[in-house]
Order: sequence, then C-alpha cells, then structure tokens
Amino acid sequence: MAKYKWSFTKVGGATRVLIKSGEDIRHLGELDKKQWTVMSCPVNGLEISSDSLKLMDEDGDGKLRMKEVVATAEWLCATLKDPQSLFEQKDEIALNNIADEAIKAVALKLAKDGKVSLAAVDAAIAAVKVEEKAVPAAPLEADVMAAYKEKSAEYAAYYEQEKLQKIGLAVIAEDAPKPGMKEADFLKMGKQIADWESAVESEKSRVESELAAATAEFMPLKKLLLLHRDFYKLLRNFVTLQDFYAYKPTKDVFASFQAGTLYIDQRACHLCIRVNDLPKHDSQAPLSGIYLMYCNCENKKTGKTMQIVAAMSQGDINNLSVGKNGVFYDNEGLDYDASVFKIIENPISILQAFWTPYRRMSKWIEDKINKSASEKDAAVMNDMTATAEAKTGGEAAAADAPKSTFDIAKFAGIFAAIGMALGMLASALVAILHGLIGLPWWAYLAIFVGIILIISGPSMVMAWMKLRRRNLAPVLNANGWAVNADAKISIKFGKVLTEKVAYKIVK
Repeated sequence: MAKYKWSFTKVGGATRVLIKSGEDIRHLGELDKKQWTVMSCPVNGLEISSDSLKLMDEDGDGKLRMKEVVATAEWLCATLKDPQSLFEQKDEIALNNIADEAIKAVALKLAKDGKVSLAAVDAAIAAVKVEEKAVPAAPLEADVMAAYKEKSAEYAAYYEQEKLQKIGLAVIAEDAPKPGMKEADFLKMGKQIADWESAVESEKSRVESELAAATAEFMPLKKLLLLHRDFYKLLRNFVTLQDFYAYKPTKDVFASFQAGTLYIDQRACHLCIRVNDLPKHDSQAPLSGIYLMYCNCENKKTGKTMQIVAAMSQGDINNLSVGKNGVFYDNEGLDYDASVFKIIENPISILQAFWTPYRRMSKWIEDKINKSASEKDAAVMNDMTATAEAKTGGEAAAADAPKSTFDIAKFAGIFAAIGMALGMLASALVAILHGLIGLPWWAYLAIFVGIILIISGPSMVMAWMKLRRRNLAPVLNANGWAVNADAKISIKFGKVLTEKVAYKIVK
C-alpha cells in the first residue's frame, strides 16, 4: 500500500502539515504523530462549540487527544460520501452526501430543498413531548420545609444528646437551645419531606429517561451536523495552527484559543487567551518571551467573569502597570471591565529597547534625588527637634558638652585631593576638546551616533534576539495544551496581533 503524500508548509518557526482536502481528512490516522502541531487540548475554554468538543471527547476526561481526533475523522468519512464538504464549515448537509442509511432516514423527515440543517433538528427535538404525571402536593409550606432543612442537623444532634443524658453519658447545658417540637414530630416531618422529594425526583428521572429515548433517533444526525460545522476548524487549530497564523483584525478568522480583544493604552491586543490554571502560568508563561498582561474581567450586567492573559507586541510600556484598567470584548461582542493584576515583562519592540537604558538612568537619578531629598528632610527635622529640646531644658547639657574644634590640617588634605582630581578632569576634557577641534561635521555626527550605539546597542541587540524567539507554545501549555511544535511570533506578525492607534489629520 503506497504511503499517503502530505503537503507541508513552513509557518511560525516550524514545518506544518496542510489539511486541504477531504482525502487528507480520510488519511489523518496515517499522519506521523510527531508531525502534529498539538497532541492534546482542553475541551473547555475554547472558541469552538463545547457540544462539538464533548462529542469528540470519547472518554469524557475533559481532554481531546490525537486518537480521538482521528476517530472522529474516521466516523465522519464513513458517514459522509464526500468529506470535502467539511471545509464549508456549515451546519447543514445535502441529503445525497449522507452515506449512513439510518441517519439519512431521519434526515429525510426534516429535510428542506434537499438539505437538512441543525436548526431543523433542534426544532424537532424541542417538539418532542413526554406526558408528565402529577406528583403529590407538597406536605408543608415551602418556607417550613426550608426551615426544617436548615435546623435538621442541629435538632438531630440535640435529640441524640438527650438520649445520652438519660443514660448518664452526656450533660446538656441549661442554656442550650431546645427544639420547638418533640422528636417524634421531628422524625415524622422529616419522613414526609423525604417521601415527597423522592416522588418528585423519581418523576423527573422518568421524564428525562423517556425524553432521551424519544429524541435518541435525532442524536446521531445532530452529532453529524455539529461536527460537519466544527471539525475542520478544530483541525486548523490542532493538526496545524492555520487559523492563528492566518489571523488579521479585518477578517472573521481567529484561533480557537483567541478569546477576544483587549483595548488598553490606545492599543488593541487581539491575542487574548482565557486563563485556566494561573499557578501553571507562573512557571510556564515566562518562557514564552512575550510581554504578557493578566487581567480580571467582569461584566456587571450579566455577572460573567473570567481571567485572560493578553499579549502586548507593539508600542511601549510607559503607561502599562498593575492596576491599569481597560475594556475586553469577547468574540460575541460582550464587553467586560478589565483590570491588570500581573505583568510578565519582556521586550515589545526594538524601539522600546532603544530607550530602555535612558529610562533606567532616569529612574536611577529620580530615585537618588528622592533619597537625597528624604535624607535632607530628615536632617532638618532632627535639627528642629534638637533645637526645641535645647530651648526646653537642654541648655545645661549643651554647656557641659565638649567643644568641637576645626582641624585645618585635616581639611587642607581633603581640599588638596579634590583640587588634584578636578585638575586631572579638566586636563582630560581639554585634551578631548583639542582632539575634536578641526574635525569635519560628519565626524561629530559619527561620534554622537557611536555614543548612542554604545549606550543603546546592547539593549537593542538583546531585544532583537528575544523578539525572534517569542513563542506562544509555553502559554498554551500552561492552559493544558500539549503543543508539539514551536508557535513563533515574528516582529511582523506581532504588529498584526497588537494594533496601535493611528490618526489621520485632515487640514
């Protein structure tokens, strides 16, 4: 049997297989496991229908693995005559494309214009009715039953203590709260409530069981329609990362892990990922080399909350700090108040790296000035305190204190050393200026550029090396993914993932 020929492409720092035909999907099980970009991913927290992902998660462990993706591909290829239709990513299928006769028979009942849709199946399932039998009326008022449940443990403990007290094995305190009913009445009430709840639960289980049986014939068709819509999107984010590297803000195509867009500091961060396990991010995410901002997001109207990590890959960091607020929009357009609670610092751009030494120097000077001002302020306060103490009774002590004398020989040596140092510095400056006199203008420019490069060059080179190594894989690994290949973010692609504000001035 001839080995199937795959198509490959180089993208994101790795060679990846291309899934571009129905035959590729049919032969997915033959693909070398080492060539898959992702080996497993979580079922929850992705921008793919959780219903579809759970259908593929055969063992129900919350993780989707390669063998389950292959099993899904095999089922789809056996159920469809032409798996090429999976590339349409539509939740409707032409009847003549369904190979499974049992599924096709159900589809025929719901078909319209030779096609069956997910909406038609959902409507058919919703239309199924099961006769509900009347359950016994509640034995007590709702508030009485709620009060019983609240006090049942406390009352049961009291009655137990009362029995032990009768045989001398316990003593109930005089001020201990006593139940407002006898034990027999308490037990009778408990049985009434338990019997009623059991009857209600039994009827609910019967209805659910009969409903499941009545709708069972529709479920394989619903599974087919869900996977017909979502399976190829999964492949683009699992076998390859095509959706991620094809991302553009102007297109309605985004990776399954891209949760939305964060607007902050006049920038739009399009690479935002839900955080599933923050402690894992603490150890894994710093290895990505990406400037990452962790945000708490809340929509107060709906009560929805989430934590996201946003990649900042363009601009500067002057106004970014823990506590800064922004607005996050999910892929459905719902907005959340976002607040930064953690930052992992890495280079954002070469231009930012150029200014880094000067920012550090400015901060160092500012800290020194603040420290000096603080010390002088403390000294002034000490002098004022000493003066006040002297005026309120310290005159005698001050008179008895030994007088300090000015040692002119000691200070003469200090002045001489300072003078010598200043002289040497002046001589050096004169020599430098003498050497510069007469140079052409471009030589001064070259010297200036050289000084700038000496200061900023190392920082820019290090930033360039780190920017070339930015890798999304550690962030995905922290979220429970098993990424099998690098997912590099180039400088050019970084400008796509983070948009800066742009103004067009009209005169």
